[in-house]
Amino acid sequence: MESDQPAQPTATTGSPEYERLLAENRRYVETFDRSALTAAPLSGMAILACMDARLDVEEALGLRTGDAHIIRNAGGLATDDAIRSIVVSQELLGTDEVIVIGHTQCGLEGRTDADIRRRLVERTGRDIPLAFGTFADVETSVRAQLDRLRSHPWIRLVPIHGLIFDVETGQLTEVA
Repeated sequence: MESDQPAQPTATTGSPEYERLLAENRRYVETFDRSALTAAPLSGMAILACMDARLDVEEALGLRTGDAHIIRNAGGLATDDAIRSIVVSQELLGTDEVIVIGHTQCGLEGRTDADIRRRLVERTGRDIPLAFGTFADVETSVRAQLDRLRSHPWIRLVPIHGLIFDVETGQLTEVA
């Protein structure tokens, strides 16, 4: 008996949205010009930003493909992996300036790691030692990321800036 419900995606099939993305890639390939791109960012900048879908880093900063290295994670945190990427960007690809971008209404703001962990343990029955990087205030968080980057022995002594993106207005505000 057939169901009126759409089939659930499996490991070998994708959702309709996934299929749409692949179709968009086929369109993109038709106009792709590799000769215009280099691995080194044209602006010399590496940008660490939150992964939030409301923050379009390229649009907010007027960047085009190839202009900057953009490293994203939940919270825009200077985690070990983000630092690894910035070090590679500086050492191998010549970036000489870093920007950290947090944003208002971040999902990690005002939460605690313990609350997230409790939800996951309830859902899965397993506890794994993973830090989520929750924080009480976005400005304080951005300052903490700046401090971590500025004091890291492998991060070059380059200008490191902090910004907060307002998800309601699109405005970027500098954090000293």
